[in-house]
Amino acid sequence: MRADVAIIGGGPAGSTAATLLAQAGRRVIVLEKSIFPRFHIGESLLPRSMSTLARMGVLEKIEAAGFVKKFGAEIASGCGAKESRFYFKDGFRPRGDHAFQVSRAEFDKILLDHARESGADVREGVSVNGVTFPGNESRLETSIGPVTSEFVLDCSGRNTLLASQLGLKVPYDGLNKIAVYAHYENVDRPEGMDGTLTRMIRARDRWFWMIPLSPTKMSVGVVMDIQVFRSLRSTPVKVLTDSITMLPVMRQRMLRSELCTPVHSSGDYSYRNTSLHGRRWLMAGDAAGFIDPVFSSGIFLAMLGAEQAADAVHSALDNPGQTPKFFFRYQHRMQKVMKIYLKFVRSWYRQEFVETVLNPQNILEIVPAVNAVLAGNAGTSFALTWRLFLFRLIVKIQRFIPLCPRLALQPESP
Repeated sequence: MRADVAIIGGGPAGSTAATLLAQAGRRVIVLEKSIFPRFHIGESLLPRSMSTLARMGVLEKIEAAGFVKKFGAEIASGCGAKESRFYFKDGFRPRGDHAFQVSRAEFDKILLDHARESGADVREGVSVNGVTFPGNESRLETSIGPVTSEFVLDCSGRNTLLASQLGLKVPYDGLNKIAVYAHYENVDRPEGMDGTLTRMIRARDRWFWMIPLSPTKMSVGVVMDIQVFRSLRSTPVKVLTDSITMLPVMRQRMLRSELCTPVHSSGDYSYRNTSLHGRRWLMAGDAAGFIDPVFSSGIFLAMLGAEQAADAVHSALDNPGQTPKFFFRYQHRMQKVMKIYLKFVRSWYRQEFVETVLNPQNILEIVPAVNAVLAGNAGTSFALTWRLFLFRLIVKIQRFIPLCPRLALQPESP
């Protein structure tokens, strides 16, 4: 089996790259170890990804699937004192007013089937055991025999096949977290547009997400330091249940809810790679790095990286002598975007950030600038960057001088 590009993994990153390369006339083979559909977490899209879906020619299929339209996000304090809503339409130079909340089993299958329909050779249930680069080609050892290609695009998700093989994976300091999550039926939510928002509740030593997946189903998760989780000496099911019970702002919405999936947990998931490219390979999606589930950046970064990686590989196939330049540009762009989100993630775990965000003052369009980043606008225009700089300065001052009201983030003990 031979192709121009071999793609490891058929999730959103692999499917996106495969579709774009196949549509450009490249011979593409996708090697996916699972059989779709399969359960996966990370269910919230950002408006920036709508343009990628449109470019792939799959946006109409996503719209026809009946996913919940998402118009923004809501942040609330665990003590119940404050909450703020951020609508995409109000962002700085908005690129769209909505995205989607998706069931990943269905969403990922639509993307993978679309890659197949676009001309990619998609093989499900195939594992890749290793990659070598003899001479002027790449060679993948797989469960169905060797596959050779000009280039390899690693979209293997958190399996990080190439990063693990090459010793490139490095954890992010201070982000040793664990997430415990499940789907529930009949969780209370507001009517109308506000019922579509991703809700994030920040407590003192943990935070929650609530993502509406259908008129009745909700994805609910809690994130905490892995040391806190271990100190509880409990099961994931009990940790999730007890965490919900301890906060009235969570408990009130969950009074009528019914668990409808197993409770899952994922830990130690924050990492980066010291390089995103080599002579004949690129990484995209979670295989390139994963920061944190907050702000729903996972699918956005996966599809953005896959789109840009596909463009880099396509250019390299046309101009082999300039491959290092194309691949370096890809890495430089993606590392800049990931750095923006890393700053926001690290800030999220500081109380002064939450206090500032929950007391929005629309001065100099700072709030719309923050809103824009939460919508996937990771551009580097001066108009955006100076506003973000000023926002970070205000947050830093808040640490020492309360420009905004202090918050307990935890309900008072009875």
